[in-house]
Amino acid sequence: MKRSKGYKHALEQFDTKKNYSLSEATSITKKISFAKFDETLTVDVVLGVDPRHADQMVRGTVALPHGTGKETRVVAIVAPDKEQLAKDAGATFVGGQELVDKIKGGWLDYEVVVTTPDMMRFVGQLGKILGPRGMMPNPKVGTVTPNIEVAIKEIIAGRLEYKVDKYGIVHLPFGKRSFNEKQLFENVAVLVNVLLKAKPASAKGIYVKSVTLSPTMGPGVKVDTTSLKTEVDSVNALVS
Repeated sequence: MKRSKGYKHALEQFDTKKNYSLSEATSITKKISFAKFDETLTVDVVLGVDPRHADQMVRGTVALPHGTGKETRVVAIVAPDKEQLAKDAGATFVGGQELVDKIKGGWLDYEVVVTTPDMMRFVGQLGKILGPRGMMPNPKVGTVTPNIEVAIKEIIAGRLEYKVDKYGIVHLPFGKRSFNEKQLFENVAVLVNVLLKAKPASAKGIYVKSVTLSPTMGPGVKVDTTSLKTEVDSVNALVS
């Protein structure tokens, strides 16, 4: 594969064969970001689970202390008496059946869909559209809730939904290049800590197989998994 000059220069700035501490990897990932736009920095965590078994599914939400740096467009499908609450909380699009019909027609200009339990009889019709895209409201991750205003505010503030894919990998953003190193490190440490705590009781052997940080356009920086718990514990004591 032919690599750009920027990518090759990024590779020269760290040892691709070395496993770095989480804090070192965070610093390097920010440093090697070379794109002309404000790149998103992401973390890929390979877990020792088999998602084909329900008792090994790793899924939930995490609120990043400094947000993601990305504007999140939230669709709130609610009854008329909840519409003003959703608008005041910051939802980008608010409505009822008309939004359901719009989504059925192929509308996908948003990142998150939230609703209330009483509206699921309508929203349930969207499973084939939203499900494959990971946007179907689900009470397990707080996107189906009677407290719609709280859910909207948390999502806008930087709450992320995580779910292990069929290969046992969780892939999530933890900030933008424009964030300072402290913000990025605290974000990724909180995220990793949540995944560590989400270990299924039925998971055997090595749970965290690998952790890699990378900018959108750049190479991945490997993290030393043996020091993860110590690092994230120290950070979470400060930000919790």
